[in-house]
Amino acid sequence: MSLERAKEYLKSVGFEDRIIIPDHSSATVAEAAEALGCEPGMIAKTLSFMQGDKPVLILAEGMTRIDNAKYKRRFCCKARMIPFELVEKLIGHSVGGVCPFGVNDGVSVYLDESLKLHETVYPAAGTDHSAVKLSIAELEAACPNVEWVDVCKLPE
Repeated sequence: MSLERAKEYLKSVGFEDRIIIPDHSSATVAEAAEALGCEPGMIAKTLSFMQGDKPVLILAEGMTRIDNAKYKRRFCCKARMIPFELVEKLIGHSVGGVCPFGVNDGVSVYLDESLKLHETVYPAAGTDHSAVKLSIAELEAACPNVEWVDVCKLPE
């Protein structure tokens, strides 16, 4: 169902032909990088947060971590991830396939500046066996009304 939602959405913005269905799991950054034959940093991981009663997605470079101080400065609240068991209900996709495509109404999507380290990135497409190959400009176009933020840090 989630793959179909993502497909419908991507079709509506002209990127349905970019969906990749690898033979192996793409649920984690490491698995996705191996399944897609790319660097882990090219995986656009989608992090799910609650800001009050509002679900928020932040896409970030695969090797980054949330920088709690930056997050708090930007959003004026503590970074609070959505509990595993609530992700699918609140976002519309289950853990391992969370992506910004075909999400529930009211979910805000942000792109972290860390993604710009790569020309091409691979967000999921609704399941733990899917991805979408997009340039940064295409990702931005596929996520209307998206805002760029700087809330992540690379590992040292």
